[in-house]
Formats: sequence, structure tokens, C-alpha cells
Amino acid sequence: MIPAVASGSYPPRDGNLVRPLIGSAETFARIAEAVDAAREKVWLTVAFYNDGFRLPDGRGLFDLLESAAARGVDVRAVFMRPTPESASYGSTHAIDAPGRPGVQRRWDRGTGRYIHHQKSWVVDDTGFVGGINLTAIALGRHDAYVEVNGPCATDVAHNFIERWNGASEPHANDDLLLPAASVAPCGPSRVQIQRMFRGEKSILEQYLSAIDAAQRTIYIENQAIPIPAVAEALRRALERGVEIVLLVPAIPEQGMYAARRNPAHRALFEGVGALGRYPAFRLAGIGVYVHAKLMIVDDAWATIGSCNLHSNSLGGHSEMNASIWDAAAARDLRCDLFRRHLGQDTAALDGLEALRLYRKIADEKREGQAFTLVPEAYAT
Repeated sequence: MIPAVASGSYPPRDGNLVRPLIGSAETFARIAEAVDAAREKVWLTVAFYNDGFRLPDGRGLFDLLESAAARGVDVRAVFMRPTPESASYGSTHAIDAPGRPGVQRRWDRGTGRYIHHQKSWVVDDTGFVGGINLTAIALGRHDAYVEVNGPCATDVAHNFIERWNGASEPHANDDLLLPAASVAPCGPSRVQIQRMFRGEKSILEQYLSAIDAAQRTIYIENQAIPIPAVAEALRRALERGVEIVLLVPAIPEQGMYAARRNPAHRALFEGVGALGRYPAFRLAGIGVYVHAKLMIVDDAWATIGSCNLHSNSLGGHSEMNASIWDAAAARDLRCDLFRRHLGQDTAALDGLEALRLYRKIADEKREGQAFTLVPEAYAT
């Protein structure tokens, strides 16, 4: 049994309906559908943004939001404002950008090199939590979101209200009241909304707790190789006989190559190199850039969100993940991802058999499918 964390702002809540959304086309088609049907509110937290972002139907972000506002929907967005130290990370919605009819906007600045990295939506009583940025380049990456309905959607809304009321600028007299009641139960899943935010580290605690509780399999997709503390937890799991696949960008961003050459980051690469010495571990890539942040343990539990396994996300960025205790949902997510990456239907296999098939296919380096990377040589 994967234990929940007790230190977060929100407890695990029963009675939720979850729907993982894989890829930008599926994700934003669903979000646009929800926004177009919204009657009460559309609230979103945005990290990186540029005007090249387009929904699958060709509309831009503000086309979508303004159409909802024109119907009388309360539309609000909190955009990340970079600090001088974080200004080179990526494109953001400028604080002096022209006004948008009906769309209320605030900007929120991080501290030092840390940023507000959450990517969430609240559409009436539905929450969306994930990692896809609102940029043109993000549309071609492998990424994931999860739609949540039920009591935990109230926690996604609560997070937005905290971000809106606490935004660094500008700050008019239109703060929001915190939710007075939770959304009614509507599904079978236990879900906990977890954060890295204002000293809360429930996502990191949950990653470590889930890895330490794993009995058979761990499957991870992440933009970053794990920090030493997470790598050590994975090594302990391998020692217990757990089998692990870690999918990362086959060609990482340039900063990873610079880190490889920097002695100060030696422990990071030694950590993943140590994992590579276990036969039950595979570091893998696919033909597109991996930007997803998810983990599945024992075909029984999963987490999806914005949190990378690197030191910024686990040390100072604001992040949000949804952790899901539902074996059927975790298994369905595994089958969907493996079908995409392996070209194989693994529904007839248990989690361990499926992970071993993943390793076998990755080792064979079949065209168009996941392939094995050399941990000791990653980013060289």
C-alpha cells in the first residue's frame, strides 16, 4: 500500500473521477471543450507562454478565454513573472501586454532562480493538473495532464485562490474567497492534490514514500534525471527486487550537458549511473522530447503533474501534482503509455510482465519505439 503524505495542505479525498490526458492535442482539445461549456468560472495558473500557442482547432489562448468571458464566465489567469535570475528559462506573458476583454490577469514572481511552475485549470467544478506549457514548442513534446472531478477539484480551486490573492502584482481589490464547500463525490478514485509551495514539500515526500513502498514495479516519465535523494531511493528499491524504467529526453536540453561538465553536479550523474548497474533498471528515450512528469507504482498508484525530479522543482519552484490511489486508473494509464511507446497492447500483461517487455523492446531499439539509453553516458 502506497501511503499518502500527511504534511500537505490537502488530505487524500475519496470519491473522485480521474481522466489522464496524454499529449497536447488530447489535453487541449478536452480543456477547450470544458471551457466552451463553462457556466461559472475558468481559472488558470500559467508558467511559460507565447503567442505561438494554438489549440487543436487553431484558436489561441486568449481567443478561448475571451469567448468564455463574453458569455459572463468569471475568467482569471495568474501568469508567472520571471525574476532576473530566471528570465532566461523561457517565454512568459509580459506584464505590460495589452489588456484582454473580460480576462482578469495577475502576475506572480518567484524568488531568485525559482519560478511558479504550476500549470492548472479550474473550469466550473472540474480541475486539470499537469505539465504542458502554453507555448508553440510544447505542442510537439510528449507530455501529460489529468482531469479531476470530485472533492479534490475543490483543492485545485483552493490553490488557484491562494495564488490569485497572493500574486505579487498587480493587486486590485478583487480578492477571492476560499471555497466554502467541496465538490460532491462522483467517482471511485482516492486523490490527493500535492504541492511544492511556500515551504510545503508534499510532492517530494510522496515521490520518496511511493518509491520506498514499491514492491514490484516503478515506471517514471520525467524531463529530468532524479536528484541524488530520489536516485538513492530508486537504488534501494532495486536492491529489494523492484524493477524500474525511467523515460527521459533522449536528447536533453543544453543545460544538462553543461551540468555534466560541472564538477559541482557530479553527484547527480553518479546517481543515475549507479542505477544503470542494476539489470532490472532501464533509462529510456523516445523519438520526441519527454516533458511529462508522472510515475506509476505497482500498477496501483500514479502521480501526474508539473513537478520535475530536478533540484529546482524539488527545492524552490511552485509545483502541483495529483496523486491517485486507484489500481484500475493506474493500470489503464500504464497500458496507454506503453501502447504509445512500444506499439504493443499490454492489457493482457500484469505490471511486471509489461515492464519487462518494455525493457526488451527498448534494448532492441526498434524503429519508432522506446529505446535504451546508457545511464553512465547521459548528456555527454
